[in-house]
Order: sequence, then C-alpha cells, then structure tokens
Amino acid sequence: MNRRLLVARLDSLGDVLLCGPAVRAIAAAPDVDEVWMLCSSIGAEAARALPAVDEVRVWDSPWITVTAPRATRAHLAALDAIVAEAAPDAAVILTSFHQSPLPLALALRLAGVPLIAGASVDHAGTLLDVRLRPGEDLVEDQPEPARALAIAAAAGFALPPGDDGRLRMRVDAPLPAELAALGTYVVVHPGAAAPARRWPTTAHAEVVRMLHAAGVAVVVTGGPEERELTAHVSGAGRHGLDRGGRTGLAELAATLAGAAVVVVGNTGPAHVAAAVGTPVVSLFSPVVPSVRWAPYGIEHVMLGDQEAPCRDSRARECPVPGHPCLASVAPVDVVDAVFALAPDLRGRAATAPAREQVGA
Repeated sequence: MNRRLLVARLDSLGDVLLCGPAVRAIAAAPDVDEVWMLCSSIGAEAARALPAVDEVRVWDSPWITVTAPRATRAHLAALDAIVAEAAPDAAVILTSFHQSPLPLALALRLAGVPLIAGASVDHAGTLLDVRLRPGEDLVEDQPEPARALAIAAAAGFALPPGDDGRLRMRVDAPLPAELAALGTYVVVHPGAAAPARRWPTTAHAEVVRMLHAAGVAVVVTGGPEERELTAHVSGAGRHGLDRGGRTGLAELAATLAGAAVVVVGNTGPAHVAAAVGTPVVSLFSPVVPSVRWAPYGIEHVMLGDQEAPCRDSRARECPVPGHPCLASVAPVDVVDAVFALAPDLRGRAATAPAREQVGA
C-alpha cells in the first residue's frame, strides 16, 4: 500500500535540522513512499535540505513561532488546505519538551488525518493515536534528535541498518572561490536571534584578531541584518573575511563544511555545522539545557557556565546583569579550544611572527 507521511516541526531552522534522523527513520519504512514536512517559514529552508524529505509545506503556528500569527479561521483554513493537498495517511508531530502537540493534533484531526503520533504530558483524549508521556515513556533529559527518534519509534519507525543517527543535510552550493583560496580556515559566527545567547561582540572580535595574528585564516558569517556585527568582528575585513549578509543556508552549509572549526553560540548555525560534520567551539548559554541542544554527534568543546543563574530560564534577554554565563569566557579560552579541535592549526601559530603570537 502506498503511504504518505506528514512530519510536523513548527519552529526554527536548527530545530528542523535536529529532527532529521527521525525523518530518515520514517522515510526508511518499506511501506512509506513519500514524506512531507510541515514547517514554519523560518524552518522550511532547513527542511528542504534534509535527506528523505519529498515535499515541504509552510504554515506558521500561532502557539510556537516567535512571530506568531493571529489564530484566525482564515489562518487555520490555510492549514486545512495543506492537509487536503497532502492527504497523509498519518502524521508525526515532533515537539520539544516545552511544547504541546495537542493544538496541531486537533487541527489535523479535524482536517481528517486518520493516525497522529506525538509526545504530550497532558491527557490527549482522542487527539493522539500514539502518545508518549514525558517522564514515563520518554526520557526527559536527552538530546533533541534522540527525543524525535523516540517519537518516531513509538509510531513504528526506526533508523535503517547503517544509519548512525547523526544530523545530515544536503550541501548543494559550491564553496565560494574566495573561501577556497584560503585553504584551511576557521569560521566565527557571532550572531544569535536571542540576545541571551550572544557572547560579547568585542570578545568575538578579539578571537578573530588572535587567530589572524596566529596565521589562521578566519571567515566571519552572519545574516543580512548582522552586517554591522560581522564588520566589527572581522576588524572591517582586516583580520577575517567578512561574509555577513552573503550566506543563505545553502552557502552557509558549504562554508561550514569547508571549515576546520566553527565558533558559534547555541543557535541554528551550530546545528548546520553538526549536520555537515564540522567540529564546534560552542559558546553555550544555559538558558536552554545543553543536554538537549548541544552540537549533536560531532566533536565539540562547550564553553560557558552551565550552572549560571539564568539556567533553564529560556530567556531571550539575559535576566542576570553582566551576562555572566558567557562573559566569564575569555577569548584565549576560545582560541585554545579551536586549537584543541584542530591541532594542525598550531603549526600556523608556531610559524607566525613573534610579535603576532597568540596571547602576545
């Protein structure tokens, strides 16, 4: 029997990448012919880069995305139209521990989806045919990809033999010529959507300066709205190649795949780096649990006070004066972590002029 499965993940780019192993598990079932993904407008590009996804449809949730649209009949009718087009035989709703699948399950049920799976701490009644209960059927503190795989497994889907369960994404864009000309390079990505997850700009700039002084090529990346930030961090291009505003997801993936190490906070590009297999120096603010959202399945060094007062607050703005969880990290700590992950870079430091040595 031909089957079409709908997988829903309604939040950000990084969250969509983290559910990639679960999507592959669903697509690997012998009776599944197509996997459609339902994503927000900020997660859809990542869904299109996931292996095993056949179609992507966009719908912004009134209860999950930061820029939540109003919950109107017209907005819900748009979801009904997507479900009617997809005509799925089943839906798997993937959520984080702080999210409920029930609003979407109700909408999907009313739209005629016959089988729905999800994880809910609340009683689901007839909304979920397969319900995992966090803390009972589902381990509470586990990486997000493992949580998504557990939800898929409860619905009858498992990774095929030979699939290691790591993050993956397609890298379709070529490496820009100016990056290829650098040879070995380190990427520094200073931005994050939530201010509470950002290391100080001056500290990022000092890391770039120190790496440059050590003879290490640096590429600074950021979105279109971060051009001023990347210009400052790159030293106006003197210490690093400024790619601010010049990297969509496809080019960002190629850029990170070509890097020796990526320096980044707990934000979407950290998961892009994991999906292309590049080691990460993670400047991780504990406003969300690192056990859930640390770079998954790759070598990484985590920096930041994970016991700081902001721990598990899910704050977007730092609730503690001075931002101590990340401000306590010194630039030299980051540079040391880069060299720990890419020891071959130390040779560049050893041959740099004495006046430019790291820490000089």
